[in-house]
Amino acid sequence: MRRFVSLLLVVLLAAACAVPAAAEEDKLASGRRFTELFFGGAVDELWEVFDKPLRDVFGTVDGLRLFHTQIVSAFGAEPELVHDEITAMQGWLVYQALLKFGEAAPLLLIQWSYTEDGIIGGMFVSQVPREAPSEFLDYQTKTDLRLPFDGEWYVYWGGRTIFENHHAADQGQRFALDFLVLVEGSSHAGDGSANENYHAFGLPILAPGPGVVIAAVDGVPDNIPGVMNPDQPLGNYVVIDHQNGEYSFLAHLKQGSVAVQVGARVEPGDLLGLCGNSGNSSEPHLHYHLQNAPGFPGGQGLPAQFQSYTADGVMVERGEPVRGQVVAP
Repeated sequence: MRRFVSLLLVVLLAAACAVPAAAEEDKLASGRRFTELFFGGAVDELWEVFDKPLRDVFGTVDGLRLFHTQIVSAFGAEPELVHDEITAMQGWLVYQALLKFGEAAPLLLIQWSYTEDGIIGGMFVSQVPREAPSEFLDYQTKTDLRLPFDGEWYVYWGGRTIFENHHAADQGQRFALDFLVLVEGSSHAGDGSANENYHAFGLPILAPGPGVVIAAVDGVPDNIPGVMNPDQPLGNYVVIDHQNGEYSFLAHLKQGSVAVQVGARVEPGDLLGLCGNSGNSSEPHLHYHLQNAPGFPGGQGLPAQFQSYTADGVMVERGEPVRGQVVAP
């Protein structure tokens, strides 16, 4: 059953852009209807609006019916909506909903990708964990942090809920962030098959605050986009001891680009390396998190409150970036 629950039926490798607020409610209605049809067992009605590539994944309507039966048997047929949202992704509307089936039961994420006229080209269903407990929910960052880059970057994962941030399930990365760069709604040019196609690849990554470099790894090869390296999850990375019980981790840097050595003193804005695609990464991006210990794994994640940055063009004196925002120093 695990194979079906985590089956990605159509992969759309691009970052999403928010749908204008005025149109959002109408767009959400279609995703909510597809979800109701699925859990209500209206498999034939859904099959009628699946496009050919999606039908090919299931083979026949009976394949979709089997998938429905497995999901309902595992989770139930009466989900309660926790949160949903709609985004635009390279010509598709992408609806995501977080569902629960009781207070203690696992959460379920369902995603539909469909056109303006209601043709479904993608479906994704996955069990998701709940947020890890943390004693630092009210923590105030001691270090004066700046964003670790220049220019505008998109917050792909960020926030305190599992819906906003898949890192939130892990105690050490409870408040972690993933940043990438979008141009006209996409993280890459061309077909995205090479790292050089990605707008973030090779951009400077900067020290977010003052401190001493206590770890610097530079020899991990960059992945081919879509291929990950879970054996070396951080890839090439730098760890900064801010000398106040806070440690910054900056990961997935480009092989051969790390510009600092262990023992070096850094100041905010100093060059650490270049954005890459090393480690447990599917495309070039920057992973950042703050924690209370120097080792990984081993510490507990801390909220990272950055100073004096813009989020979607609005000045933020002190805040935590969240998924979907475009941020800049």
